[in-house]
Amino acid sequence: MSNGARHVLGVVAGLLLPPLIAVGLFYGVGEFSRSFQQFVISWAGIGAVVVSGILLAPLLSSRLSPVASLVGGLEFTAFGLLPILDVSGLHLMPERIFSEVFWGGFLTLTYSGVLLMLGVLLLVGSAFPSRWRSTPQPLPAGPTYGLIPPYRGPEDATRPIHRE
Repeated sequence: MSNGARHVLGVVAGLLLPPLIAVGLFYGVGEFSRSFQQFVISWAGIGAVVVSGILLAPLLSSRLSPVASLVGGLEFTAFGLLPILDVSGLHLMPERIFSEVFWGGFLTLTYSGVLLMLGVLLLVGSAFPSRWRSTPQPLPAGPTYGLIPPYRGPEDATRPIHRE
């Protein structure tokens, strides 16, 4: 896959996956906490949180473009900073825009700092320089005459001896 295609897929994943993760977390945490008050386990709530965790994994994966985790990290960090801004006097917190279950999950995740933690996690995940490099192109096969193996790029530059 070319580097450009990888970044385009990263932008698409960064725009589509974080809202799906947020909706799954809002529903899962809200449903679980609502049913837990009645001493009942909500398997739908647990399942929504598990699916959100599974959807979070591709954003942090090493071969997907870091643009995906950068965009998602900015989204989660913006929502995670809302309670801090709310306490400091800037009232940007929305007025109950979701249903009861989603709103309870949103408030729980926002005021507990989980959304801010997810945002920082995704931003730090996109900061590694190795994620921004493209895949090295394979070298054409040629004679090495048994002396020195061919140079294979920055990954092998620090090795003193070639190992098979």
